Amino acid sequence: MSEYEPSPWEPIADHVERYLATDGADGAEWEGAEVIILTTTGRRTGKLRRTPLIRVRDGDDYLVVASMGGAPQHPQWYFNLLDEPEVTVQDRATVHELRARVADAGEKARRWPVAVAAWPDYDAYQASTERDIPLVICEPR
Repeated sequence: MSEYEPSPWEPIADHVERYLATDGADGAEWEGAEVIILTTTGRRTGKLRRTPLIRVRDGDDYLVVASMGGAPQHPQWYFNLLDEPEVTVQDRATVHELRARVADAGEKARRWPVAVAAWPDYDAYQASTERDIPLVICEPR
């Protein structure tokens, strides 16, 4: 098993620590939305990286949106899962072993409304950036 390396950004590292220590009792809600913890493998370090993200379920799949708040670049976790698509999602006390893939244009068009229902700001984030914000589908292995 790879070693875990906390986020260098203290608020994220603290959120992940609280979530994992309490199985989401502390940290599973953020600004009115539910949160999951996505674990990826660092593409340069090989270490486990954990990121709190908005919880979006679509059937058996989890959808994660590489929005970074509408920033002009993709988040680092997105590049990690492109390199190593085997990921885990912790949804409160349950850990799911999943395989991540980027939705194609048709899948994104169909599934984007599910993500927006969970976090309406995703539409505003997409409108504020020139990049196409990736929608990632995390499916059971």
